[in-house]
This record gives sequence, C-alpha cells and structure tokens, in this order.
Amino acid sequence: MIVKRNFNPIKVIQYVKAEMLVSLMMTIGVYWLHNQQITRIALPFSIIAILGSALAIFIAFRNNNAYNRWWEARTLWGGIINSARVLGRLTITFTDSHAHQPNYDKNRSEAFKTEILYKTIGWAHALRLHLRGENNWIILRPLLKEEEFNSLERHQNKVNFIQMLIGKKIYEAMANGTLGGFDSFQLEGQLLALANYQRGCERIKNTPLLRQYDYFTRLFLYAFIILLPFSLIGDFIKMETSYLIIPTSLTISFVFAIISKVGEVNEDPFENKITDVPLSSLCITIERDLKEMLGEKDIPDKVEVVDGYIY
Repeated sequence: MIVKRNFNPIKVIQYVKAEMLVSLMMTIGVYWLHNQQITRIALPFSIIAILGSALAIFIAFRNNNAYNRWWEARTLWGGIINSARVLGRLTITFTDSHAHQPNYDKNRSEAFKTEILYKTIGWAHALRLHLRGENNWIILRPLLKEEEFNSLERHQNKVNFIQMLIGKKIYEAMANGTLGGFDSFQLEGQLLALANYQRGCERIKNTPLLRQYDYFTRLFLYAFIILLPFSLIGDFIKMETSYLIIPTSLTISFVFAIISKVGEVNEDPFENKITDVPLSSLCITIERDLKEMLGEKDIPDKVEVVDGYIY
C-alpha cells in the first residue's frame, strides 16, 4: 500500500510509457506532416471532445469500481483482525473460567489456548499466501503440529483445512472438559465470521472487474491519443504556434492515461504489488495481538513503512 504523499515522476511515467510513446509518435508525425505543407490533416475539435467525454465516463466508472473493490478488500481484512482478536479473547476467557471445575487440567488448558491462537495466526498467514498465489507454506510450520503441517501440504484449500483443525480442537476441548456449556457456540460464531471473510476475499480475487470496461477503456484511450494531435493542430496553426502541439498533446494524453492507470492498478488488491492491501502488515498485527494475549514476550516487530510503502 502506498502511504507517501509524493511520487517519483520517473516511476509514474513508467506506468504509462506505452501510451506516452504512442502519443509522442503520433504528435511528432502530425507536426512533421504540417511542416511538409500537408494541410488537410486537421480534424474538427468536436470529434476529440465527444470521444474524450465518452472516455471520461468509462474511466470514471472503472476507477470508482476499482476503488470499491480495494476498499472492500481492506474492510474484509479489518473484520478478520477483529474476529481473530475476539476468537482469541473468547478462547482464553472461556478456558480460564473453568478453573474451578474438578476435571480442570491447567497444562491441558494452557496448551489448548496456545494451540487455538497459533492456528488462528496460521489461518491468517495462510489466507495471505492463498490470495497472493504464494507457496511459502513453510512459514506455517512453527504454528502447527508436525502431523498437521504434513497433512496441510496435501490439501488444495489450505486455509479451509486450518479452520477445520480449529473446529476439531474446539470440540475436543468440549469433550474433555476444557470448555463447557455453550462455549462452542460463540467460538463457532467467530469461525463462521472468518469463513465469510475468506469467501469475500476469494470472490474479489476470482471475479475480475467486467472485462468489457477494461477493454473498451483501453481502446477508447488509444483512439483518443491517436486522434488528439489531429484535432489540436488546426488551432495551433491559426495561432502560428504549431510547435506547441507536442508538449500540449503529450500533457493531455498523460493526464488521461495516468487517470486510467490509477483504476487499473487498484482493480486487484491481492496481487502482491505496492498498490495492494498490506496483507503482510495485517497478518503481523494479528500475530502480535494474539501472542500478546498469551503473555508471550517474543513477538514479531511491527511492520514499518519502507520508502513510502507498507506491504
């Protein structure tokens, strides 16, 4: 996620270098034709005005929907953090509340709390890897038992498998007296919330923005860039400043191209790019909070901003 206020102009131009190259070639071509005394190249400005209006509508629609997708993704992960905290809190308080029971086993209860919270941390990291298409599953080994980690590697949906492990542990705790009464109902409610958040993230990941809008926006943008110098040259000839067509055309093309690119790069918030939702930072937040609930001192450092980006 980008958190800095100012951008490197060179990196910005790299995002639209193809569009700017087309604009530069077309503008220089029109200027060269004018210098060769070929005067029947000017188009009415109304053509580019109408095309620009249509392009602006498509860009605005795509940018608005791209931002909505990005913000929904961030909202879903905000819910994941909250539900993970609630699951951790309920696990600890429910377990400790049965200390007065005859069958209470302190070591068993402490092991259960640690296991549930570690699996919840593992679930968050697994969802991050799953959404980003990464295969670094080895980072989950310290959070799971050896046989569980070996089983994890054989499952296709590893996030769902870890949640199933959490569910099994909860009902094992109900059976041996670590939990009691209706404890499982509230814990299951938080597991359901996590499952719903996972579904929402997978929906965003697997359902791209309508390709029609992406295709026609790019098509209209290139048509606009190509026709722009033909619509500008007539006015500059009248003002006897035809040389100004080059910077003017490039500037207008850059504005439309960069606005279009803003929506394009925000369409997919889980692609491990600098414009993504900062999943690594959010997962570390969950890990820090849950380990702190367990009273552990060895917790990971908070993810810091690096060169204006947080990952």
